[in-house]
Amino acid sequence: MSTITELATERVRQLTPYLSARRIGGKGHNFLNANEAPKSATFLMKSITLNRYPECQPPEVIEAYADYSGVAEENILVSRGSDESIGLLVRTFCEPGKDAILISTPTYGMYSISADTAGVKTVDVPPADDFQPDVEAIRNTVENGSDNIKVIFICSPNNPTGNVVDDEKLTQILEFTKGRCLVVVDEAYIEFCPEATKVKFMKDYDHLVITRTLSKAFALAGIRCGFTLANPEVIKLMLKVIDPYPIADPVAQIAVQALSTHGIAIMKERVAELKERRDRFVEEVKKLDFVQEVFYENANYILIRFKDGEALFKACADKGIILRDFHTKTRLQNCVRITIGSEEEMNEVLSVFHSIKQ
Repeated sequence: MSTITELATERVRQLTPYLSARRIGGKGHNFLNANEAPKSATFLMKSITLNRYPECQPPEVIEAYADYSGVAEENILVSRGSDESIGLLVRTFCEPGKDAILISTPTYGMYSISADTAGVKTVDVPPADDFQPDVEAIRNTVENGSDNIKVIFICSPNNPTGNVVDDEKLTQILEFTKGRCLVVVDEAYIEFCPEATKVKFMKDYDHLVITRTLSKAFALAGIRCGFTLANPEVIKLMLKVIDPYPIADPVAQIAVQALSTHGIAIMKERVAELKERRDRFVEEVKKLDFVQEVFYENANYILIRFKDGEALFKACADKGIILRDFHTKTRLQNCVRITIGSEEEMNEVLSVFHSIKQ
């Protein structure tokens, strides 16, 4: 007689789930491991429509995000965070057991997890020394490789290194991928460096897709609301795959308020405050003799290479400060990622750092 596990597909039995900050857990009081905002704004809720199923694509949310992003409504899809968008793109454009996605690690882990879950191969093309895409290596893989690459994922700012993709390198990739595959730029943290957005290239490249979220700068990780900006044909195809009711009515209500003129003003104030706090934190960290490298400063987190990253991570955990350890990731030995939290939280981190001797 089969066990329940044996009834599952072989693919699922072999899967390693994405270890989000919540799944990893940890006992503490100062959680700086998930790139969340330290606090959210206050929102009003109406319950009069809760007895009805919500719209698949709430028009008021689409309209609000179109106004905010400067992208036409027909070019926008709203989903349960940008994570759902990533999964939808893989399932919509990749045939299981036949096609592949391309990534450049270190990068966001959900790209490969979404591919694994869908039975799609992940091809990893290492980035250049500055963590920019290796354009020629990607070209060779797409044009001459044995794998049928259908989606290229580029995270910008990249999680966890923080660098943004160079415009010239992106356009080079967009040129040789025309008619071959999608190029997806993940802009989850773009509000912290809005000048680096790649939306401007959408008019010239119909295979460019951009994913966004309200989780980071808008401080709404708890409502799970993200967006895909793409050619209308891409959006129509994704709508064939998305679940019937992805956006709960309370989520839509909060998203519209967050994307109002007042909500956007609050977001920009939050971003300015976090960037100022991040810069002060980095300035102090660079004075420590056990800090070897501070990576790119373009988001609400900072990746730091220490002399002994594991020991520092443990020292903070022992004090109830939960950070994100990246020492097992490619090219990130002794690296720890630190979310920029409140003033009190960052001062506590610095206090522990100053007590450490490496």
